[in-house]
Amino acid sequence: MLQLEVPGGAAEVLLHSCCAPCSGAVVECLLGCGIRPVVFFSNSNIVPYEEYLLRKSELERYCRSLGVETAEDEYDHAEWLRNAAPSSTLQAAPERGPRCLRCFSFRLRRAAAFAAGRGIPVLTTTLASSRWKSLEQVDEAGRAACEGTGVTWWGQNWRKGGLQPRRAEIIREQNFYNQNWCGCEFSRRLADVAG
Repeated sequence: MLQLEVPGGAAEVLLHSCCAPCSGAVVECLLGCGIRPVVFFSNSNIVPYEEYLLRKSELERYCRSLGVETAEDEYDHAEWLRNAAPSSTLQAAPERGPRCLRCFSFRLRRAAAFAAGRGIPVLTTTLASSRWKSLEQVDEAGRAACEGTGVTWWGQNWRKGGLQPRRAEIIREQNFYNQNWCGCEFSRRLADVAG
């Protein structure tokens, strides 16, 4: 298990969460290191809305079982589209392309604003646990999102320290709904083509 040091020795961390499967091992690791996160669900990228509700419900179920606080951002897919995929070029971009960076930026800006409003000094994200995401893009988006907010970005790589195998174990143990696309209609289209 990773031995974690929160930037600045902060006592509180906001964990932006994309879904329960990506969050399970991260939340467990944080708790195991004596860090109690507030888990923030900010995912206006997810469609349809029923899919959003299913993913949110799975995350809340898991966090409740551990006594971990959750908070939810306002769902606004239209605003997400205006920010992440306003053009056909961005909509057609491959995974890990410019649309993904814009998507991460949108979601992490909202997370940073939430953290600042709650006085939570550090932000990290489960996006950095997925092997399907670019760690460089996640880190770039997180650093930019925290600029000028008073919140410190914690660019932790949540794939190392045995967390990937533990992630798979928790998915099985918890019988999580485990999707094969990140949530947006563009990644869904690519997943359907590949599947």
